[in-house]
Amino acid sequence: MTTNTKEKKVIKRVSKTTNTLEATIYNLKGASTGTISLPEKVFGLSWNADLVHQVMHSMMSSARQPIAHTKTRGEVRGGGKKPWRQKGTGRARHGSTRSPLWIGGGVAHGPRKDKNYDRKINKTMKTKAFMTLLSKKWKDGEVLFVDSFSFSSPKTTEAKTALVSLAKNVGFEKLSTKPKNAVFIALAKKDINVEKSFRNIGSVALDETRNLNLLDVLNHKFIIIEDPIESMKVLENKIQ
Repeated sequence: MTTNTKEKKVIKRVSKTTNTLEATIYNLKGASTGTISLPEKVFGLSWNADLVHQVMHSMMSSARQPIAHTKTRGEVRGGGKKPWRQKGTGRARHGSTRSPLWIGGGVAHGPRKDKNYDRKINKTMKTKAFMTLLSKKWKDGEVLFVDSFSFSSPKTTEAKTALVSLAKNVGFEKLSTKPKNAVFIALAKKDINVEKSFRNIGSVALDETRNLNLLDVLNHKFIIIEDPIESMKVLENKIQ
């Protein structure tokens, strides 16, 4: 076992005696302030790639907002007059200049903005996939627990300092250097000062823990969960 692997075990470990999951809690200076027992049904699930893939595509399809739109031959202006008589001209038969065969005519089988891309997904499957992905993230050492984000006033410099301090922990070095989709911060409750402090940092996204979903976890390298005791209650309520 390498030194780095041993150090990562400090961040998370599985207790064989109590069969519970334990994680370290940090403050904004990157120092450990204690540990927390994680619920097995949230962070102890086995990986299921097929389930996560199915739910991901369903959510992305439902969130799709079609913009491209073409007109059919019935929607294009004009073309009411028959171009030429049916027989006797030696040319092919045509009934309208707005046929898809004509320049300026309608489009056959083109993209339509009125198409419904919604995909129904069972709530149980959606929740199970979300918890499965959280478990995978935690086992890969990409979930960090912070006791509290608290700023007296909106300060981007303080937010950056906090990220740099947290990035000193083993496995989270890219927390403050990754240019895009570095981290998603799940807040226990809404905090305007925290939101405004991180607003100008393009690699950071944040929302309340109750709004955290599968796409948020998939689209970001790291997940930071604030006030883990309260956040665990919120995550467990999602299962009910």
